[in-house]
Amino acid sequence: MDVSAQDAAARLRELAESGRLIAEYPRAGGLVDRLAGPELDRAGRLLARLDPGEITRAHPALPAVTVGVTGHGTLAPLIPALAAQFARHGLVPRPVPTDFGNYVFDLLDPGSELRRAHPDLILCVLDAGVVFDEVPVPWRPGDVRRAADERIGVIERLAARFDETGAGTLVLNTMPLPRRYIAQLVDHRSRAELGVVWRDVNTRLLRLAETCASVVVLDLDPIAAEGVRVTDDRLSVHAKMHLTGEMLTAYATEVGHLARQITGRAKKCLVLDLDGTLWGGVLGDDGVEGIEVGDGRRGEAFLGFQRVVKQLGDQGVLLAVVSKNEAALVDRALREHPRMALGEQDFVQVIANWQPKHDNIARLAENLGLAADSFVFADDSAFERELVRREHPGVAVVDLDGDPALHARSLLRDGWFDVREVTADDRARTRRYRDEAARMSFLDGFASTQDYLRELDIHVRIEPVTEAGAARVSQLTLRTNQFNLTGRRLQTRDVLELVRDVTALPLAVHAGDRFGDHGLVGAVLARRDGDLLRIDNFLLSCRVFSRSIEESCLNWLLRHARDTGAAAVLGTYRATAKNKRVADFYPRNGFVPAGPPGGDTVTFRHGLTRIAPPPAHIRLQTPEGEPA
Repeated sequence: MDVSAQDAAARLRELAESGRLIAEYPRAGGLVDRLAGPELDRAGRLLARLDPGEITRAHPALPAVTVGVTGHGTLAPLIPALAAQFARHGLVPRPVPTDFGNYVFDLLDPGSELRRAHPDLILCVLDAGVVFDEVPVPWRPGDVRRAADERIGVIERLAARFDETGAGTLVLNTMPLPRRYIAQLVDHRSRAELGVVWRDVNTRLLRLAETCASVVVLDLDPIAAEGVRVTDDRLSVHAKMHLTGEMLTAYATEVGHLARQITGRAKKCLVLDLDGTLWGGVLGDDGVEGIEVGDGRRGEAFLGFQRVVKQLGDQGVLLAVVSKNEAALVDRALREHPRMALGEQDFVQVIANWQPKHDNIARLAENLGLAADSFVFADDSAFERELVRREHPGVAVVDLDGDPALHARSLLRDGWFDVREVTADDRARTRRYRDEAARMSFLDGFASTQDYLRELDIHVRIEPVTEAGAARVSQLTLRTNQFNLTGRRLQTRDVLELVRDVTALPLAVHAGDRFGDHGLVGAVLARRDGDLLRIDNFLLSCRVFSRSIEESCLNWLLRHARDTGAAAVLGTYRATAKNKRVADFYPRNGFVPAGPPGGDTVTFRHGLTRIAPPPAHIRLQTPEGEPA
């Protein structure tokens, strides 16, 4: 453990001993981020003692996540491990542990303690004993297959039932096969057969993520392949703890990534240094021909890292550069170096100058219309990393120290960009942000914003959300923070329920203009309630702010409500840490308060007697297929 980690551990203990751990909970998360191994375990035990209610009262802006914990074996180390990982990500866990071995009852019975808690996540932790407890002695691979068919069949039925009737997300996992079972077979043919059986078992578990919208399956085999011990025979026999503390810590790390994603805290943009990060050497000293990419051991390592970064970019992660370098030289390196995997077309913006990097990150956030806390910053300079940590506490900072062969491991360790599903809109994201740069250049040629908007030729399409589009709308609710009028996050199954509800009116908003197609940019989630139309949420991507798209959609919805017999439209605004800029959206569009505020929530009413004309510069296609 290095000095900084030792210092972080000491400061965390000091906060606990002085009784300030709750008051300093956000700071504690940053300290935990520096820890590993036994010190991380100790930090988890300190944090697990805290009252979640007291944390949320002290820090109401921090999302709280209720986590049900059930499974085949005892899981005592999992609760502190979750406490540590959630603190790292600025989340407050509310664990609901249950007795081991009761997972079937916990999941099936609506009256179980676990189901009554209405958890956001239900962790059903599985291990090989789920199957081998049912295997007779002596046994052969065929006996294991028969037992597996029966037990995995139960789990499949549990998942399907949960998908139909449950709330939240059910988290299952694959089951690494401990060697003690393989070694009981003395012939290699039988061992190979058992390997096939067990891979079939885990394949069936993994496929549940395809067939059940509310199920996530964590694959533990890659974790075991990296040397994390799966089981300890003594703990398994004496304590019924069938997964080691190390494996449960790694499992908690994956759950922390998932919790960050369901609370809308997944990162959106990877900001990279250049010298020592994407290539070896110093561009200003070595020139384009002298930097290390592709050739030699270090050059191969940097090329491998570039390929990983490019892979992330293809899945919707925005890539940007912030580098202390001459801009013209950087442009030339990205365009002309023959071994470069990344080119200028892969980045939404390249900022190369001699300004402080934390200032350039602020500039980048403004240019992209994103909050800085949606960024991940990767740099090989400890000095630059610490400056960014200090000036932008919400930015996730990746330490790229030493051997470039380890850069990819450091970047991928925390699943900063994990989502439930990559959509076509995700894969087009970089192109759309680059198109936005062309729009800004186009704006410079106009004397007024109105002239610019008229010439931009904006077209908007409103259509009902379909089952095929549910995943994309779900992801929009998870990624959108600034124009999200209630901050509510929806999983795919939640959106599917709205699609199938005859009283609901879930609408998807697509947009484009003379420079290209924006794809899905917004959603309006409304429902009929007698003679009222209620807008439960309204979302719009920051990519299309300030173009009156939201006013155009709201105007159509008001006219639709009036024409279908509604007496009024009600809209709800709930303040969050990031949506203050749209607090006046409803009043600006003819709504009045429908009653006194309820805490941070206000309901507004539009009487439909006077509806303003729609924005003249937008061509709107309505669900009926007719231009509005």
